[in-house]
Amino acid sequence: MENTIKVSISVNAAANLLEREIIEGSITGTLIDRYEVRSSDNKKCVMMVFEKHYYRAGNRLTLTVLIDDLEGYTRVHYIAGGGGEGLFRFDWGAAESFE
Repeated sequence: MENTIKVSISVNAAANLLEREIIEGSITGTLIDRYEVRSSDNKKCVMMVFEKHYYRAGNRLTLTVLIDDLEGYTRVHYIAGGGGEGLFRFDWGAAESFE
């Protein structure tokens, strides 16, 4: 599965949209950390880590998002992880819900 997408909005707009949808769009969504770096030529990179609790699976999942415009367009890379039960880390589909 490809976890990197190009979007046609700015880095700030993408970060704000994700934050609003994950936090306001759910009861348990929280922003754990947000870190921003700007280069000398005004390029920007934002790293965000979100966490949500899924009642049906009984666990918490994290979503790590990296948003940048280093290549001249806004790129969003995301990774969902955590949760799961037992040897096979079965999460009842919660990771796909987060993505």
